[in-house]
Amino acid sequence: MQPLNAYFEVLHAQKGSDLHLAAGQPPIVRVDGKLMRLAETVLDHTALRQELQKIIPKEKFDRFEAEGDIDFGYEIEGLARYRANYFKQNSGIGAVFREIPASIQSVRELGLPEVLSKLALLPRGLVLLTGSTGSGKSTTLAAIIDAANNTRADHVITIEDPIEYVHQSKQCIINHREVGRHTQSFSTALRSALREDPDIILVGEMRDLETIALAIEAAATGHLVFSTVHTSSAAATVDRIIEVFSSHEQDLIRRSLADSLRAVVSQTLFARADQPGRVAATEILVATPAVRNLIREAKSHQISSAIQTGKRYGMQLMDDSIMGLLDRGMIDEEEAYLKSHEKERFRPLLTGAPADFTEV
Repeated sequence: MQPLNAYFEVLHAQKGSDLHLAAGQPPIVRVDGKLMRLAETVLDHTALRQELQKIIPKEKFDRFEAEGDIDFGYEIEGLARYRANYFKQNSGIGAVFREIPASIQSVRELGLPEVLSKLALLPRGLVLLTGSTGSGKSTTLAAIIDAANNTRADHVITIEDPIEYVHQSKQCIINHREVGRHTQSFSTALRSALREDPDIILVGEMRDLETIALAIEAAATGHLVFSTVHTSSAAATVDRIIEVFSSHEQDLIRRSLADSLRAVVSQTLFARADQPGRVAATEILVATPAVRNLIREAKSHQISSAIQTGKRYGMQLMDDSIMGLLDRGMIDEEEAYLKSHEKERFRPLLTGAPADFTEV
């Protein structure tokens, strides 16, 4: 097989997002959301294993051998960073690499609403980026952190698994910590961060109850905390956080979240219909006093209505963002329908039955 760097160079040249290498299958890249074979020849387990072993620290490869999968970060200087995952599968070893661009685009360059740049200027509170895997959350977070780095003189700590975007200190001091390499877990690093004089803390993912509780506590004690959650809307995000806690704790957490939350940004990516590339649709919730009251009173089902009436604060519903992209000819009708929340609004725009017949 070819050296791994040859595949990374092709992925980069094609402006792809992911490289798939698995024994018994040909090498594949994902470009604009679609998979594309790089060759017809299938990869050999022994040759692939030897190549993959070259780029991973020995202790991580030993852990992979023992546990069957592993995450880590890999960088090719002058090209890009990669979030890597090795796994065992029926035909042998497999790996997926997500390319993390070396340069960080601004909110404007990403085509995102300008209100997201203002999030970088908040003095304190909790800001959540939500969406499915591969929806561009990390890229948007990097743009917001970069905006802070250019305009503030603060201490930023990032806690990730693995480290994705690497920020060079500009106006801010930025320290990157990786779970498994620099710290045992998100919660351990977050607890430690509170004693490291931070102004801004980025938590790569709120995975468990302890991390969520610590993130809310950090936001409540005067820090600006950014993190991600795998949810599809602002209302679902509020519910997901509260439901992690036991029933007797939920009232307290609801009040704490209402006090600390500043914004929720939900994001989904679309393949562009007008040119190569992808574009993001966003739902934006700004935690105004009215929104905080809804959270305190367990009325999260009314959050969508609050977003509709809060446009002057920069709020927007996901379906309004999708419709805006559709009206500008940037995405096609079927993908808009499939990724929308209120299907009835988009169904009349379809020329035929959608690919997902269960959505009809």
